[in-house]
Amino acid sequence: MFQLRQDIPDRVFFAAGFVIPVVLLLMWWLVTSLGLVKPLFLPGPLSVVGEGWRQLTEGILFEDASVSVYRIVVGWAVATVVAVPVGILMGNYRIVEGLFEPLISTARYMPVVALIPLSILWAGIGDGQKILILFLGTFFQQTLMIMDNVKNIDINLIRAGQTLGFTNNEILRRIILPAALPGIWDTFRITIGWTWTYLVVAELVAANSGLGRRIMDAQRYLSTDTILFGTLFIGLLGLLTDYLFKRAGKSLFKWSSQTR
Repeated sequence: MFQLRQDIPDRVFFAAGFVIPVVLLLMWWLVTSLGLVKPLFLPGPLSVVGEGWRQLTEGILFEDASVSVYRIVVGWAVATVVAVPVGILMGNYRIVEGLFEPLISTARYMPVVALIPLSILWAGIGDGQKILILFLGTFFQQTLMIMDNVKNIDINLIRAGQTLGFTNNEILRRIILPAALPGIWDTFRITIGWTWTYLVVAELVAANSGLGRRIMDAQRYLSTDTILFGTLFIGLLGLLTDYLFKRAGKSLFKWSSQTR
């Protein structure tokens, strides 16, 4: 039987995260070493690492990564700046939820790839178009999640504020927002992960650099090692982002069980 969360030491929890990746890496090395799969379809780990080293030494990796990170940060930040007030208002005022929820719930199911032609018409082919795609891929889900963060706080906290004679604005400012902040921060962590998944889509059209663009170019020439390295590197950057948000959340909200 598995032990409960609180019974697992941190070092064991940390070490457990390496078990499955190491097993998959060994299986990957074994399959490619035995020649069970042609390198065109699955290059070996050493080939992928070699491709990464080539990009690093030639300066390609830093250039692509810096451009992509800039687009990710700006796209997610713009979506967040708009989603936070809209989500808080929807979660706190039923009439605002009634106004916006049907539209936002419908829009979040629209495929972002299908909006690429419109995004080019609206924003051209520069960074603005890439940022717009990242915004559209993040904003709608983030707004609804923030709304739920606000709606799902303990009703007894609100009743306590009413008993103390707080106005609606005071309840929102002094009770609802502090109680919802740990959940909202966790929403930030999750949604910036979604933004990373839209990177290749955002850099699909008229991009001269970027990790996603490098992957798309490699597809044309069947450079499978470049595709694999780029995909894994994006995953590692996303994992680093997730870790930073987790650490920051634990520091900011030590009193909350949601950040443990």
